Amino acid sequence: MKEKDKKGSIFSPFKAIGCLFKKPRTLRYPFEPKEPALRCRGFHLNDWDSCTGCGNCADICPNEAIEMVEIPELESRPKEGIKNERPKVDYGRCCYCGLCVDICPPGSLRLSRDFFHIHFDTSTFTLIPKDEATDKEHFFSSEEYSVLKASLTHRKRDYEGFKSDLDYCLFEPERIPMPEVPPEERRLSFIEQVIGYNKEEAKAEASRCLECKLCEEACPAHLKISDYIKAIYEDKPDESLRKIFEDNPIPAICGRICMKHCEAACSISKRGEPLAIRWLKRFAADTIKDYKAALELKPGEPTGKKVAVIGAGPSGLSIAYFLALRGHKVVVFDSLPGGGGMMRIGPPLYRLPIEAIDKDVNHIASLGVEFRFNTTVGKDILFEDLLKQYDAIHLGIGTTVSRSTKVKNIEKALLALPFLQANKIGKPPSVGREIIVIGGGNVAMDVAREALRLQYMQYPNQKVVTKTVSLEDWDELPATDEEVEEAKAEGVQFNPAWGPKEVKLDQDGRIKGLLCMKVKSVFDEQGRFHPTFYEDEEMFLEGDMIIEAIGQGADFSFIPKKLFEKLEFTPRRKVKVDENGMTTIPRVFAGGDIVNVNLDAVTAIADAKIAAEGINRILSGEK
Repeated sequence: MKEKDKKGSIFSPFKAIGCLFKKPRTLRYPFEPKEPALRCRGFHLNDWDSCTGCGNCADICPNEAIEMVEIPELESRPKEGIKNERPKVDYGRCCYCGLCVDICPPGSLRLSRDFFHIHFDTSTFTLIPKDEATDKEHFFSSEEYSVLKASLTHRKRDYEGFKSDLDYCLFEPERIPMPEVPPEERRLSFIEQVIGYNKEEAKAEASRCLECKLCEEACPAHLKISDYIKAIYEDKPDESLRKIFEDNPIPAICGRICMKHCEAACSISKRGEPLAIRWLKRFAADTIKDYKAALELKPGEPTGKKVAVIGAGPSGLSIAYFLALRGHKVVVFDSLPGGGGMMRIGPPLYRLPIEAIDKDVNHIASLGVEFRFNTTVGKDILFEDLLKQYDAIHLGIGTTVSRSTKVKNIEKALLALPFLQANKIGKPPSVGREIIVIGGGNVAMDVAREALRLQYMQYPNQKVVTKTVSLEDWDELPATDEEVEEAKAEGVQFNPAWGPKEVKLDQDGRIKGLLCMKVKSVFDEQGRFHPTFYEDEEMFLEGDMIIEAIGQGADFSFIPKKLFEKLEFTPRRKVKVDENGMTTIPRVFAGGDIVNVNLDAVTAIADAKIAAEGINRILSGEK
C-alpha cells in the first residue's frame, strides 16, 4: 500500500458529519418498533373456553417446555372430554417451533406476535397462557400498550400470529370412511349394514389416535382404548383383543351397538371427526376368529363359592366373566334360547347378527360359566330357592316389558319388543302397507327400519310407507342422530311434535289410522316428563298397522312380595345399590338397565365390574 493511502483524506471527518443529516439505517428500538410478520411465532395464547386440557401440546413439545397444570376453579367434565387442566409454558425452554399449535385439536392454542420479555427473575419466564377473552387484565389496546412495558404480563390485544390450519395440522381431522351397504340395497333384506374395516383401513384409522385418553375417562367402563388402538396400528390384533378383554368381555356385541360415549369425548371431534373407536373394537373382535386361542384366559382357582346370575344380557355376561376369572362357580339363568338378553331380541339383524352375540357368549362359557337357557326364574326355578342354593345372586334382567300409551283402541296395536323378538329369533310377522310407529327413541328407529324392510320383502314392487310419530320435536328426539339419519335415508317418514290421541278403526274393527294432537311441551319447568297438547290442533295419519315403541320397564314379578318390599328404588325408579353393587336385599346384587340411566351395554359392563368386585370381597370375607 502506498504511503499517501495510509494517511487517508483530510475530508474524511466532513463525510462523517454529513451522516448526521441522513436517516439511520438501524432500528431505533423501542422508540421505532417494527411490526412483526403476520404469522410471527411469539408468546402463546390459549382460549380457555375451547381448550379441553387434552395435553397433546405437552406431549409433542421437543424441549419439554409445556406441562399440564390443574386449575381448581375449572370444572372437569369427562363425559364431554374436558379436563380442568391447562398448559403452562416455560419460555426458558420454548423454541417457538409451533408444534404445540399444530397438534392442538380444538385450535385453542395459538402464538401471538408478542415476543419481548426481559427480567432478572427466571420464575417470571413461565406462563399459563390465556387470551384477551379470558384475561382482560394483562392485554391492552394499541393506545394503552407500551413497548417499554412489554412482557408476559403486558401484552397487546388482537395481536395473533401463528395459528393452526387444518390443512397443515399434525392430526388427520377426517376419519376413514366405513364401508356400508347403501340404503336402497340394505332395505331389501336384513344383511348387516356395516361391512367393517379391512386391515389397511383399520390401521389408517388407528393412526389418527392422539393417545390423549380423554375417551377413556368418558367411557363408563374405562376401557384401555388408546392401548388397544395402538396395537391395531402396530398390526397386533391379538394384543389389541387382550387389552379389550381386560375390561370388556363382549367386544363383538359392543363393537356394533355401543353408544360410543368415548367418541363424543374424542379430542379430534372438536374440529374434525372423532376417531372410529367403536368400529376399531369391532375390527379387533372380528379379526380374531378364536378368542380362546388368542387370549389364553383360564378361570381362577376354584373358591367353592357359587353365584347365580339372572339374565344373560351385557350385565349378566360381564359379571359371569369377571367372577369366573376369580374362580367362583357361576350359573346364568335366562328365559331366552341363547345369550345376549335384550341384545338377542332387540337390535335388528342388520345391526347385530346372532353370530356376533354367540361368539362372545361361547367364549364366556369356555371359562366354565354354566348357561341355563329357556329357564324362567319364578316359573322354572324359584327365586327363593336360588337364595338358598347360591352364595350370591346378581340381577341383570334388563327392561323387557314394553310400555303403552293406553289411548283409545290401542289394544289393536303391536308392542315394540314382541315385534322385534318375533322377527329376530322367531317367525317374522306379517305387516301392513302403511305402518305407523309411535315413538322417537332408538327402539322406535329399530322398529321403523325393521318394519320398512319387511314391507319391501312382503310387498315387492308395491307402494309401502312407514312413518313415525313422536312427542319430541326434531331437536328433542331421544334417538341418536346416526339412527335418525339412517332411517331417513331408507325412506322412513317422520312426524315430530305430535302425540297419539286415538286409534281410529273402520266399521269392521280394523285399524285405519291414528288421530294425533299437536304437542305444546314434553317436559314441565322442573324437567320432568309431563306432555301437554294443543287440544284444538289435530292431525290424522292414515295407516293399517300401528306399533308402539315408547319405552320399556323391568319385570320383577319373579321376586316374592315379601322380598320385593325390601328392594329400594331411586327417585328415577332404578334399583338402589351400594358401593359394592348390592341391593337392599342382602347377597342380592344388580346392574344394567334396572340400575343405570344410560340404558346401554357399556354402562352395564361398568356396573358388572363394580358388582364383581363387591361379590368377590363379600365371598372372600373382606369388609
